[in-house]
Amino acid sequence: MYLKVKIHTQILIAIVLGAMVGLALGEKAEHLKIVGDMFIKLLKMIIIPLILASMVAGIISLGDARRLGRIGLKTFVYYMATTLLAVTVGLLLVNLIKPGVGVDMGAEAAVDMAGRETPSLGSIIKDIIPENPIAAMAENKVLSVIFLSLLLGIAISRIGEKARPLMALFESFNAVMMKITDWIMLLAPVGVFALIAYTIGTMGLSVLRPLAVYMLTVILGLSIHAVITLPVLLSLFGKYSPLKFIRDMFSAVATAFSTASSAATLPITMECLRENTGVSNKVASFVLPLGATVNMDGTALYEAVAAMFIAQAYGISLNIGQQLVIMLTATLASIGAAAIPGAGLVTMVIVLKAVNLPEEGIGMILAVDRILDMMRTAVNVWGDACGTTVVARLEGEELKVQL
Repeated sequence: MYLKVKIHTQILIAIVLGAMVGLALGEKAEHLKIVGDMFIKLLKMIIIPLILASMVAGIISLGDARRLGRIGLKTFVYYMATTLLAVTVGLLLVNLIKPGVGVDMGAEAAVDMAGRETPSLGSIIKDIIPENPIAAMAENKVLSVIFLSLLLGIAISRIGEKARPLMALFESFNAVMMKITDWIMLLAPVGVFALIAYTIGTMGLSVLRPLAVYMLTVILGLSIHAVITLPVLLSLFGKYSPLKFIRDMFSAVATAFSTASSAATLPITMECLRENTGVSNKVASFVLPLGATVNMDGTALYEAVAAMFIAQAYGISLNIGQQLVIMLTATLASIGAAAIPGAGLVTMVIVLKAVNLPEEGIGMILAVDRILDMMRTAVNVWGDACGTTVVARLEGEELKVQL
């Protein structure tokens, strides 16, 4: 927790310093681009092994969900449904508001995009199942690797004892990838500084206007999901007053906002649920840790909006099929890499790669990422708490406040 907060503070300082240096250097800030490009390459380098390791290890750990049967199924269905609802809200808003339309990316970006084609829906669907898994990894076919990871994880879980060496292998592999990701995120302040300085220096302060609109679009989407979608589900299926529930969970949501860490907030969330709402320890101890790993409504919504914003800024038109791929990838990416420090940066690259959008576009949105990270984490924790309460009610538990 301390390391994560410290890195976020350094990133915030890097953003401010990068903007100041960019304004001071102007076009000369272009020389800093190489540093930002190297940071982006580091993020891209770990995508494939990270997906493989984290998703297989995550599915193996869900053996508890299979054994618990009824609770596991209800939890999984609820979390998947709310994440898809969140992404849908984000995509609807970004298509209506169009925050990236009119952003001037300059002549260099236009040249960079000249040879880049967005894949068709047919080719994307066809690529989900790889003919050669090794080739799919070498070619950075994200959806193919996700499919392979799901297949491997499910097969290893089903085989059980005979596959224990493979379980240990992937769990160790996942731990190693997390450590490498940790090291890369230590360099995040340097990379962010260079990217912000380059963006402000070459594009000027004019880039901040569409960023404000983009930021408002994300905040509006998060607000709709947190204030309308989740409370409606809480009332209908959890039979719990949303107003009373936010008072009961205020400490957890406030901690999530200040730390931008779902994992760090987990003990507080669990305590609030058990003491204030009456959710049993049996349900809370299973549903909440699972939610902190796979239920990232706010993150998935943010990634969908950010991907569409970058596409609009580069003048790339994405059809309904490609936006459905963004929806699917944002949902799966938020599941597969939820426990990663600085997960937003890594999973954002995964979503962009799925529809062949320029990863360099991340540089545009870094300036406002810190506040959005805090807000989406608060929504993630709020969603976990609502989900746990709904599952507890569906399991027939008597909670302290009923409608």
